Amino acid sequence: MTVMVAGAGPGGLMLAAELALAGVEVTVVDRLPRRSPYCRGFTLNARSLELLDRRGVVDRFLGEGPAVPYGMFADPSRPLDLTAMDTDHAYVLGIAQTRVEELLEQWLAELGVPVRWGHEVVGFDQDGDGVDVTVRVGGEHEARRVGYLAGCDGSRSIVRKLAGIGFPGTPATAFGLLADVNLADPADLPYGVTEGERGTVFVIPRPGYVRIVLDEPAPPADRDQPVEPAYFQQVLDETLGRPVGLADPRWLTRFSNAARQADRYVADRVVLAGDAAHIHPPAGAVGVNVALADAVNLGWKLAATTLGHAPDGLLDSYHQERHEAGARVLRTTRAQAILGRRDPELDPLRDLFGELTDLPPVGRYLAELATGVSTRYDPRIPGDNPMLGRLAPNLKLILGDEDTTVAELLRPANPVLIQFGDRALPADAAGRVDVFRARCPEQPDLEGLLIRPDGHTAWISTTTDPQPADTLATALTTWFGVRTPPSGAWRTRRSPKGAGSA
Repeated sequence: MTVMVAGAGPGGLMLAAELALAGVEVTVVDRLPRRSPYCRGFTLNARSLELLDRRGVVDRFLGEGPAVPYGMFADPSRPLDLTAMDTDHAYVLGIAQTRVEELLEQWLAELGVPVRWGHEVVGFDQDGDGVDVTVRVGGEHEARRVGYLAGCDGSRSIVRKLAGIGFPGTPATAFGLLADVNLADPADLPYGVTEGERGTVFVIPRPGYVRIVLDEPAPPADRDQPVEPAYFQQVLDETLGRPVGLADPRWLTRFSNAARQADRYVADRVVLAGDAAHIHPPAGAVGVNVALADAVNLGWKLAATTLGHAPDGLLDSYHQERHEAGARVLRTTRAQAILGRRDPELDPLRDLFGELTDLPPVGRYLAELATGVSTRYDPRIPGDNPMLGRLAPNLKLILGDEDTTVAELLRPANPVLIQFGDRALPADAAGRVDVFRARCPEQPDLEGLLIRPDGHTAWISTTTDPQPADTLATALTTWFGVRTPPSGAWRTRRSPKGAGSA
C-alpha cells in the first residue's frame, strides 16, 4: 500500500526518497502552494553529509556552500574544532535550508515521486489495515486510502494533533528576533557578534543581504503577531544603544527557547519525524540535520513494514531509537541556550565550561555530540566493539579487483553483510541482505560486518574479538526477519558504483 508523507520539508523529502529506494509507493503532499523562499537554517552538519554520502548524492550538496571546520557550542569566542571528529566530513556545510529542500526534491523526482503542492491533510481515520486520509485541494476535499501516514508537517503538526499524540516539554520563556535585511551603511554593524548596551547582536552575511539575530527584550503579548520592520528597528537600536539604518526587509520572524517532544513517534499506522516529533532551542542550528537523521532511521523500517517482511517490533524501534536521540538533542540545545544567556551570574560557569572545551578530548566529545556523529543505537546483541551500534565508518574496500567503499555499498539502501578473510559466515538466501566478500587493508583484523540500511553497525566480528555465528543469526533475525540464515557459499556482488549518483 501507499505511504503518504505530509510535509515537503527536509525530513519528509528524505523519508520519501528512502521509501522510494525500497520500492514502496509513496505520495508527498504539502499544504503550501509552493516552497517558501524563507528559511531559518543554513547548516548541514557532518552526520547529514555522511547519510547523504551513503545514498550517493552528497556531491550535489557539497558544491553549494563553504565547508567550515569549526562550530559553536555556546561561546562564539571558543569555537569547537570539528576536524577532531571521527568522520569523512569534519566540518559544517553552509547551505540554505531552502536549497537543501530543492536538491532533495530534485532527487526525489528522479526516483519518480513528485511533490503535490497545495494538498493539505485535514483529517484521517485509521484502522488495522490502513488510514483513510482527507486532503483539501483548493476548495475541494479528496479521500485517500493509504497504508501509513507520516507526519513531517512541522512543529504545529496537524497529523500529530489529529492522532492524539502528546507533545510535552517546556514552554517558551525567552524569544529572539530574526531579520533578513540590508544595512543602509555596512560599516555601521560588522559581521559576527557585537556587544551592545543591552544585549548581543549577531550578524551573518548572506548573498545580497545580512541576517541579524538578537534577543527580544520581553515575551510578546501575541507570539503569532508578525514582526514589523519598525519594531525590529526599535529593538535593534535599543540593544545596541545607538541607531543603525536598515533597508529592504526581506523576512522578519521570531523564535523561542521552547523544547517539546512527542510522547510517541509511532501511533499504530501514523508516524512522526522532524519538527512534528520535536522542537528545541535553535542553538547549534541542528533542526534540519535531526530531521534527516529521523528520516533515514525511519525509512527502511517503514518500508519493510509496508512491504510485509519486517520482523516484530521493527517499526517500534524507530520510536525507541530516535526518541532517545531526540531527547539528547533537547538536552544539548537547552544547555547551549542557558550558557548563551546574557546573565552575569553565569559568567563563572561559562569560563569553566570554556576551559573544559579547550581540552581536546572534551572538545571532540562536544563536537560529535552537537553534530550527531556520536549517535549510537542499541544493537540488541552482546559485544564491546566501539563500532557496534554506531554509523559504520566509510571504510575503503576491495571487492575482487574493484575498489569501493562502505558508502557505495549502501547506496541501494539495503542491509549489507560483508565477509573479510577466510571465516565462513551464514549467507542470506532470502535476498533481503546484500552479501559481499571483501578485503579491507586499513582494518585487516575485520572478519565480518553487518550494516543496517541507515548505515549503523548491527554486528561486527574481528580476529581479536571474534563473535559466534549465532550472534550474527540473532542480528539478522532481529533487524531483517531472516529466520534461519543457511550456511553456504558467499555470493560476490559487484560494487553498486553510481547508484544514486548525481
